[in-house]
Amino acid sequence: MKTIEISIPVYGNTLVGNLNIPHDSESFIIFSHGSGSSRFSKRNMHVANLLNQTKMATLLIDLLTAKEDEEYENRFDIDLLSQRLISVTDYVTKLPDLKNLPVGYFGASTGAASAIKAAAYLHRGIFAVVSRGGRPDLADTDLKFIQAPTLLIVGSLDGVVIELNKQAYKFLKCDKKLEIIDGATHLFEEPGMLDKVADLAKSWFQEHNLNPKTNKHVLHK
Repeated sequence: MKTIEISIPVYGNTLVGNLNIPHDSESFIIFSHGSGSSRFSKRNMHVANLLNQTKMATLLIDLLTAKEDEEYENRFDIDLLSQRLISVTDYVTKLPDLKNLPVGYFGASTGAASAIKAAAYLHRGIFAVVSRGGRPDLADTDLKFIQAPTLLIVGSLDGVVIELNKQAYKFLKCDKKLEIIDGATHLFEEPGMLDKVADLAKSWFQEHNLNPKTNKHVLHK
C-alpha cells in the first residue's frame, strides 16, 4: 500500500492530508472529520484502515489550516468546509493513482454536513456518502439535492443526534438508510463499535460501487 502525506493548494492556503492507496484500489473515500478533530483522529484512522483492507483508497484531510482552526467559528462554517472539500476532491481526483476511481465521502460529526453539501454540489461525481455520528441537519436545504446514496450511522445512546438524523433523513430524496448501532454513544468508543461502523460503511460503499473497474470519476459542476 502506498502511504503519502499530501499538501493541497486551495485558494492561497495549503491543506494537509494522509493518503493511503492499496494496490489495485477499486474506489476512493475522502474523510471529512468533525469540529475539534483532525486527520489524526484515531476513530477515523481505524475506519480508514479497515476500508484500506478491502481495496478502498482513503484520504484523511484537514479542511482548515492550523491557524484557521484556532478560530472556533471556522470549525462550524459548513459552507467554507464544503467548498474546501469540493476543491480537495477536484485536486486529488486528477492524480494519476486516483483519477479513474469512483469517489465516496465519509463524514463524522459536523463533517457529515460538509460531505453532504459537497456531494449535493458534485451530483453524480460522488457515488456514495456515509455519516458517522453526524450532523446532516446542518446541511440544511442541500439535503434534498444530494443524489449520492447516503447512509446515516448513529449510536443508540446518542439521543439528541438520533433525533437530528431522523429529521434530516426525511428530507433526503436519494437512496438512503438510517442505521442505529445498539449500545454505542456519540463517539463509538465502546469495544467493537467502530468495527461495526466500518463494516456498515464498507458494505454501503461496495453495494453502490457497481462497476469499480470502468466507472471513471467525473466531476459534474
